[in-house]
Amino acid sequence: MRRIIKGINTWRDGAVAPADLILEDGRIAAVVPAAASLHPSLVALPGFTDVHVHLREPGFSYKETIATGTAAAARGGCTAVCAMPNLNPVPDTPEHLRAEQAIIGRDARIRVYPYGAITMGEKGEQLADMEGLAPHVVAFSDDGRGVQDPAMMRAAMARARALGKLIAAHCEDNRLLRGGYIHDGRYARAHGHPGICSESEWGPIARDVALARETGCAYHVCHVSTKASVAILRRAKAEGVDVTCETAPHYLLLDDGCLREDGRFKMNPPLRDAADREALLEGLADGTIDMIATDHAPHSAEEKGRGLKGSAMGIVGIETAFSLLYTYLVKRQRVLSLERLVALMSVDPARRFGLNASGIAPGAPADLTIFDLNAPHAIDPASFLSLGRATPFEGWTVDAECVETLCGGETVWRREGGH
Repeated sequence: MRRIIKGINTWRDGAVAPADLILEDGRIAAVVPAAASLHPSLVALPGFTDVHVHLREPGFSYKETIATGTAAAARGGCTAVCAMPNLNPVPDTPEHLRAEQAIIGRDARIRVYPYGAITMGEKGEQLADMEGLAPHVVAFSDDGRGVQDPAMMRAAMARARALGKLIAAHCEDNRLLRGGYIHDGRYARAHGHPGICSESEWGPIARDVALARETGCAYHVCHVSTKASVAILRRAKAEGVDVTCETAPHYLLLDDGCLREDGRFKMNPPLRDAADREALLEGLADGTIDMIATDHAPHSAEEKGRGLKGSAMGIVGIETAFSLLYTYLVKRQRVLSLERLVALMSVDPARRFGLNASGIAPGAPADLTIFDLNAPHAIDPASFLSLGRATPFEGWTVDAECVETLCGGETVWRREGGH
């Protein structure tokens, strides 16, 4: 099947310029420079790769399914997601992974790359069957739980290095949590909530950086939220440690001064203070932070309806991430360029995780998304395709909207009314 998209502003090789896109048999056949854009507010971007998504299936399909989660991802401009392993069964052996693979093969609208667990059942007591899993998983993670035992993490890193796989770590020291569920800051003290200290994150990162240096493992830190974490990772990179990290839109746009007594504001790690948020933005600017992922974590309305104290941790974000970041960090605050934001959400995460990082180029898969950058609207969770509705950005006005996403040349999302 052949399709030509004429005169559209196109992200290519880190710059945006008008082009005609010729798609054929699921690939990009040609990118032909054009004199001018025929659609001034539209831009064609390489499909986003979100390396931190909870699709909840198998085991928790009342929260999300692979069908609904990948539909939501396509609406947000994603053509690839990496699915976290806190499932039932946990993908800690090839046999347990097959249950997830079967549903992906049947229901996924876009490319889904499962994680394998680091430890059996994500319990931190025994390594998972990493050798058996390695050919079938994108990386190893015990996301949702930190690996508490340094000897266990050292063994996992040595095994991952031998297998040529990343360790993607949820960094959290359980000894320092002390019953906390929001940041140990001004809001927690003013409202009588037990807080989570920043050291519970940066302490394990410091430990793991030393282990990565020792073992030579390729190491990735999930959902960085504190200024101390950024500083540790900046030093590690300067020393040549093979480490990357991600942060999420909510840590870039919100801090604990934005908290409300509402489960929509509860996630793990929690929203930190304004100085932490500024450090994350500095980390994006200087390259310490390598990518942006959503940590899309849907829960049922009942699970998120118990206020800050009683609600489950996690918010949804895959349908709104680009629109929010473009509107507030690119267009209004001018913290990032459009080109840099696309790299952070697309080619850079894909490259680190060994996925398609070709971008929009002849011969590459036709995995792309088209956004209207002049489509102001308010974020309305009732319209989400995800089963999850809990977002702290409800009611925020954004200027960008996805009009179409193509995966392998096939349209997997199209805005009503088309372009």
